[in-house]
Amino acid sequence: MAKSSERWTNKKSIETYNIDRWGAEYFSVNKQGHMIVNPLQDEGPSLSIYDVAKTANANGVSFPMLIRFQDLLRHRVEKINQTFQEAIDKYHFQGSYRGVFPIKVNQLREVVEEIIDAGEPYHFGLEVGSKPELLAALAVHQDPESLIICNGYKDTAFIRLALLGRKLGKKLILVIEKMEELQRVLDVAKDLEVEPLIGVRIRLQTKGTGRWALSGGESAKFGLSTSDLIETCRILEKANMKHCFQLLHFHVGSQIPDILTLQKAVNEAARYFAKLYQLDFHLNYFDVGGGLGIDYDGSGTSSHSSINYTLREYTRDIVKSLCKVCKEENVPHPTIVSESGRSIVTHHSVLLVEAFGAIEKTRGEFIPASSGDHDLAIEISKLVTKLNKRNRRESLHRGLQIKEECATRFELGLLDLHTKAKVETAFWHLAEEIVKLFKGAKQIPEEVIELSEQLSDQFLCNFSVFQSLIDHWAVNQLFPIAPIHRLNEKPTHDATLVDITCDSDGKIDKFIDFEDIASTLPLHTVNGKPYILGLFLVGAYQDVMGDLHNLFGTVSEAHVFLDDDEAEGFYIEETIDAASISDVLDEVQWDAAQLSRLMKMKIDKAIKSGLLKPKRGIMLLSEYEAAIKKSTYLDLQPRF
Repeated sequence: MAKSSERWTNKKSIETYNIDRWGAEYFSVNKQGHMIVNPLQDEGPSLSIYDVAKTANANGVSFPMLIRFQDLLRHRVEKINQTFQEAIDKYHFQGSYRGVFPIKVNQLREVVEEIIDAGEPYHFGLEVGSKPELLAALAVHQDPESLIICNGYKDTAFIRLALLGRKLGKKLILVIEKMEELQRVLDVAKDLEVEPLIGVRIRLQTKGTGRWALSGGESAKFGLSTSDLIETCRILEKANMKHCFQLLHFHVGSQIPDILTLQKAVNEAARYFAKLYQLDFHLNYFDVGGGLGIDYDGSGTSSHSSINYTLREYTRDIVKSLCKVCKEENVPHPTIVSESGRSIVTHHSVLLVEAFGAIEKTRGEFIPASSGDHDLAIEISKLVTKLNKRNRRESLHRGLQIKEECATRFELGLLDLHTKAKVETAFWHLAEEIVKLFKGAKQIPEEVIELSEQLSDQFLCNFSVFQSLIDHWAVNQLFPIAPIHRLNEKPTHDATLVDITCDSDGKIDKFIDFEDIASTLPLHTVNGKPYILGLFLVGAYQDVMGDLHNLFGTVSEAHVFLDDDEAEGFYIEETIDAASISDVLDEVQWDAAQLSRLMKMKIDKAIKSGLLKPKRGIMLLSEYEAAIKKSTYLDLQPRF
């Protein structure tokens, strides 16, 4: 639905897309109307994301493309370590901080290696929850002072692999999630003649909040009860392995929106830590788990897609609460461990997709009905031409009646196509004008709000929601979305986004808004030139959780580093091609070579029967074999 024209500024775009609220000082808009990224916040230069996309595209990276800003990733690692240290200094905490990155949040090798490298000065480690993750961590982990935390349920093979790490001198801690695991750990350790480092995940009474609230509380999937903890202590004491019990762990859920939940959990867990110490179990590590959230919608509230605290408040609350309990219980301060993955990787990735067309309700031109037209067309035409503020609601009601009557008559075979088209076109123009007349009203009727949503255009975008934005579809996670250029122009359409899958769920119709969730996004007219939208804060979970709906595969990538010596201020260190059609077919057991052979047989048969000439048949086979090597997405070939 088009909007009226008015003077537009970059500041209005920042407000319209809420950039200054969710951008966390990493994203803004420059004078050219381009979205910019500040990988080091105010400590370094900014880059035009549009210019980065142009350069990547010129280097053969196709759309949709994922841009990874590696300096931003490193900055997040440094930020969380430095903020914890500031809190430690403020409260004169006697312990230290040893963070770990949970590989499950983003398992891509380039991401994990960058985090390990950035975290080296802080002895930043890794957390794993499966055998594949453990195998990767054992190979890339280098720092003998950093930790490897092993969570999740463990079989004997998992434990043997983990204790191989202990044999190599790594500070690898096996966290007991179920009582059965403890004896298994002790038996394997005895067989391998190695002392394990053991942690216990305690099941707190404190319940989580947000979408992942069930991760915490007494009914949580993981963790030991208080009686289980006592039994664990008894078993370790009997085996003369009390000193192996090194870490207490808890977790109240991913993306914790409310700081009060964390405060309660830390206080409760700190009491467990102190009481264990008083039982002569001298634990060294206090693991607060994950849960450090991201303000996706910029509201700064306890809504599912936001958080009502800052990183500074988060770290201070943990350190302060732990200090208080340790003082009251007269026990020494432990080393704090956190497993904050979402907070580290979310900002560094931006998914760029091209909007290549729009489906508009009022595409047809309104032409007033003439005397020769059907009575329904004439009546609704008069509603449009005589519409004003006083009769706007009455006109809406009559217009809806005419539209319904038109549909009924058409179904009965009493109306021709031309009349139906005229009535529908007139109705949507009537609806558009009625919505305009209600703009700025103190109270807008619900039926007008619904009509406004129905009038929204659908922008066709070259990507798959199921592959690249799975949390939007699965758990209604909100992600910031905005054009990366033309931000010095007024957006003229209220739109929803639809992907290129054949599924009706392949759409985005919930957007961040200053006051509430919006059902449309302001966008510009697609004018034949590339119109690129940025889907922001997609670095956590989206890379590895996407599925192959309609066999759309992974998108292409470009890994970007700041560089003052380059004219553009950056260079692209690495590019990764999108999954080819043969790649995704192989995932579902279709062999590309066999498909080509089968196709050749069909073409040969068609040539022999005279359906095809040999030259045409060879050309068709070549096209088939070339297509199977290409990307699964539309080849729109944007030209900047």
